Amino acid sequence: MDSGRYQRLVGKLIYVSHSRPDIAIAVSMVSQFTHAPRTSHFEAVIRILRYLKSSPRKSLYFSKHGHLSVKAFTDANRVGSVTNRRSTSGYYTFVGGNLVTWRSKK
Repeated sequence: MDSGRYQRLVGKLIYVSHSRPDIAIAVSMVSQFTHAPRTSHFEAVIRILRYLKSSPRKSLYFSKHGHLSVKAFTDANRVGSVTNRRSTSGYYTFVGGNLVTWRSKK
């Protein structure tokens, strides 16, 4: 197993995952093994690459709005549900009018 090749492929997948959130979890999983990859980890990377090849039109589109202003929005609700008493929170970050990060937690 060539760990250098594995690290380069995973690095490229991390870059691609910015516009392909559908692979973010899988890329996060394979990136945990960059220092000691096994054959099964490399096979997982190949599987992600095959998925990307089979679905070329599923990426996010970042449009040019003529500015790079950063806007962030957040909200939280303590004990939001009366039935299970759980809190909810979330945030969204936009750069140049494009959504770049988000998180919603229940």
